This record gives sequence, structure tokens and C-alpha cells, in this order.
Amino acid sequence: MKKLLYLTTAILLLAACNKPKDKAAELADLKKQEAALNEKITKLEAEVGKKDSVKSTDVSTTIVTRSTFTNYVDLQGRIDAQDNVTAYSQSPGVITNLYVKVGDHVSKGQELVQLDKSVLIQNIAQAQAQANLAQTVYQRQKNLWDQKIGTEVQFLQAKSNFESSQKQVESLKQQANMYRITSPISGTIDQMDLKLGQVISPGQSGIRIVNADILKVKADVPESYSGRINQGDSVKVIIPDANDSLVTRVSFAAKVIDANSRSFGIEIKLPGIKSLRPNMTAIIKIADYSKKNSISIPLNSIQRSEAGDYVFIDVNGFAKRKTVKVGNTYGGKSEILSGLSAGDQLVTEGASEIEDGDKLKVLATSGK
Repeated sequence: MKKLLYLTTAILLLAACNKPKDKAAELADLKKQEAALNEKITKLEAEVGKKDSVKSTDVSTTIVTRSTFTNYVDLQGRIDAQDNVTAYSQSPGVITNLYVKVGDHVSKGQELVQLDKSVLIQNIAQAQAQANLAQTVYQRQKNLWDQKIGTEVQFLQAKSNFESSQKQVESLKQQANMYRITSPISGTIDQMDLKLGQVISPGQSGIRIVNADILKVKADVPESYSGRINQGDSVKVIIPDANDSLVTRVSFAAKVIDANSRSFGIEIKLPGIKSLRPNMTAIIKIADYSKKNSISIPLNSIQRSEAGDYVFIDVNGFAKRKTVKVGNTYGGKSEILSGLSAGDQLVTEGASEIEDGDKLKVLATSGK
């Protein structure tokens, strides 16, 4: 531009030398022309400089692909034993014998505690003596009746007394069985606070027995998910404290909503894992929606406006705005129902700083 200015000025001076005009007037005229040229040069320089100063925006992109999109319901539960019971005494009494201690493995029906039943034993002995006498009388009366001696009433009365005394003995023996605590399941003694000589009552002090070989996860599900979670649904169970996880299925889902908590219970059976213990915390992820061959993109790449959701893709180094329809969102990713195709180069980082048509400088691209 400066060369153009010098050349124009030289031409004007040369023309001035060739014409014998008033030098003052001629100089004034040249200065006007020079001012007009300078103004035009300044304007052109500004326009050229503006074009040269267009800068690109640094962004990161990812190649859009198709895969399976799964939406999960996240819940917190706890591990419980399939068989976790407390054995109580059925009768009040004084403990005379303790046959087990905490940590012992017991079998179903095994006797754990004996209560004092001395008075009941005496009653049983007395009732048994009466039953034996009634049996002797009945047998003799039966022999006579078989020989047609005596009356039928005598025979029937003897038979009734014998049967009644036998039932009384059996009843007393059943009561005696209630003066002990037996194990209702096979398992391990997990808790027992009983001592010799202690007086206990039904439903108060007992022995907790746990079968840790069969475990399950229990959780309460909010009422809002009642139509989305059912028995048989796929579920991922994560046990943080055991640093373990597994994929299984919901083994039970209650049909009734609890009136107080507005939730329903679910259970998930677990395989035998030695590192797991009852009451451990479990994170439950239940798959309530899954779609194959789906497009999902990072949630932070989606922009929102009054006209709807949109994203930017890189087309030959320039940003192109595309309207999208968003479905479910889980784990920082959103399902795209329409608006994108596999192979599109989606702008992820820096998407909020660009406009449609902006020049892009891609720093990194993932998914290639």
C-alpha cells in the first residue's frame, strides 16, 4: 500500500511539473487527492486486517458411533442371610444347661439350651403311672368283654380312661419339650447373651442363628419405579467393602406398596462368596431400559435453547449446528433419538464457546 501511495504522489508531482499553473493552487489540489487516497488506503488496510485476524476456537471432538444404551435405576441395599433367625424359649424358666457358644455351627433341630423342668418331670412320672394303671384295667376289661363277661359300658369306660391318660402323658411331654431352645435352621451361632442360672421368658432373650452360605440383597424401591422394576430384571450388584461386583437378576419384587415409606421391597439372591457378610452395604443398578444400535453422546456436549436441544459437529474445520432429540440420560451420557448419524465428528470440549460457522481448531479426537 505504501508503494502505491508513493507512486501516486510521484505521478501527481510529475503532472504538476508539466503544467505551468499556480503552484499554490496546484499544491492544494494535490493535498486533497492525497487525503482521499490515504482515507481509501486506511479503509482497505482495515478490511484486509480484519480478514487476516479471524481466529479459530480450540475444541475436542469425538466420532459418533452406535452401541447399546442402557438406563439404570440406582439404589442402595444391604446384604442379608437367606436364613437369619432368632431362637427363643417357648416357656419361662431358669437355664440349667448351655450346649453351644457363639461361633458354633449347629444343625436344624439341635438342642441349644435346657431350662429347669424338674417339676414337670415329676408330673410326667405321676401321669405315666396313672396311664399304666388305666392300661392294665382296660386290658383286663377287654379280655372279659371278649368272653362276653361284663357290660359294654364297663369296657368303653375303661378304654376311655386309658386313652385319656395316654393323651395326658403326651401333653406333659410336649410341655417338657418347650423347656428347651432348639435351632430352627442349620447355621452358625451369631449372637447369644444367655448365661447359666439366668431366668428367661418367651420372646425376650434368644440365640441368633445365621446361615451365611445363602445370602441375598434387600432394598426398598420408591413407588415411582413400580412400573419399571419387576422380578427377573437384570441387575448389577456392587459391594464396595468387599471390592466385588456381579451381574444377576431380581429374584423377588413385592406387589404391595408400603403405606408409610411409599416403597416396595426387592430381593436379589447372591452366590456363595466368602468375602460377603450380612449387613454389608450393596449398590444396586437395575436395568429398566435398554436399546441396541443406539447413539449416545456426552451430556455436556448438548446445548439448550428455546428452540430445543442442539449440538455442534465439525465439518471441514467449521462448526455446524444440528438440532437433536434427546432420550434417556444415564451416567453422563444421553441417548440421541434423532439429529446425529454414526461417523459425525461431535464437538465435546469447547462446545459452549462456539457459534454456527465458527472456525475450529481440533486439539484431540476420540473414538477413531
